[in-house]
Amino acid sequence: MSNLTLGLAVLGGLVLAVVVAHGAWTSRRNAPRQAQPDTQPTPGAEGDADAPRQEPAMDSHPLPLVAPPERKTGLDALIDVIAPIALEHPNSGDAALAAMPPTRRAGSKPFAVEGFNESTHVWEQPVAGRRYSAFQAGVQLANRTGALNEIEYSEFVVKAQAFADAVNGAPEFPDMLHEVARARELDHFAGGHDAQLSFTLRARSAAWSPGYVQQNAARLGFVPGVIPGRMVLPASTAGAPPVLGLAFDTQAALADDPAHTAIRELTLSLDVPQVLRSEQPFVRMREAAITLAASMDGTITDDNGQMIRVEGLDVIGADLEQLYDTLDARDLSAGSALARRLFS
Repeated sequence: MSNLTLGLAVLGGLVLAVVVAHGAWTSRRNAPRQAQPDTQPTPGAEGDADAPRQEPAMDSHPLPLVAPPERKTGLDALIDVIAPIALEHPNSGDAALAAMPPTRRAGSKPFAVEGFNESTHVWEQPVAGRRYSAFQAGVQLANRTGALNEIEYSEFVVKAQAFADAVNGAPEFPDMLHEVARARELDHFAGGHDAQLSFTLRARSAAWSPGYVQQNAARLGFVPGVIPGRMVLPASTAGAPPVLGLAFDTQAALADDPAHTAIRELTLSLDVPQVLRSEQPFVRMREAAITLAASMDGTITDDNGQMIRVEGLDVIGADLEQLYDTLDARDLSAGSALARRLFS
């Protein structure tokens, strides 16, 4: 083999090696980031007491575990039309349950019946085996579908009258026009004070795998939601709505090989009226967004793809404080039972 042939062969081999190496480097660069073995000790787990440990950023804001007292969770004249149902004689919870309508809605508004417990002297949803000296039927004045209208009020009257007839009761219905007017006013207030916030985190360069997103979110306290691709930050009170939501592509979460599925954005969301103010939801949303953006090499944007800067977050936080004050003054504090019903 001549020197020229040998040289060309060596040069060709070098070129091929460079092409293969570049392809491998490009593939690694473009591949979704993967979850890594978490070497940080779990809080409360046994281990080396002297080993360094990095706590999630959220731990710097301890939260109260006891929720403030609130109004009763049943029918309330603040957001409900209530029709008293007088009885000649006490009636049983079994009879009341048997007389309930098959659907507990009047149009798009929740319908409910409560009984006045003969023993405890409190209003409650009818329970078998208990006795009640009176009943009351109610329908919600407004929710996120809009205000109670005349047709829905008429459906409420029909259902409440049928229940009253079944338990030998006499209902007393408020004036329809007055209640519909109340519904419109409440709906107008709710529409002007219903805040649902969301931030979008977008990958700067390399995409993320579902496992990578889940691992980073879990370090901030997020847990898997019911729907694939959804995670939630639980409230400090059991049974309360989650403080925050985190969502990414459901199809990516359901992929046959999630590790090779590319996610380029995720959404953090806060339903303000559903979460107690004491949970500091916006503070935690802000910190979660900043922490995730830093750890996952992402940017924080709004729904239109515009980058959100720290000054913008400050403005949002100040506006929310005013919103909380307004809801408190109306006895519809964020996260209360009445607020959760109204803003649903």
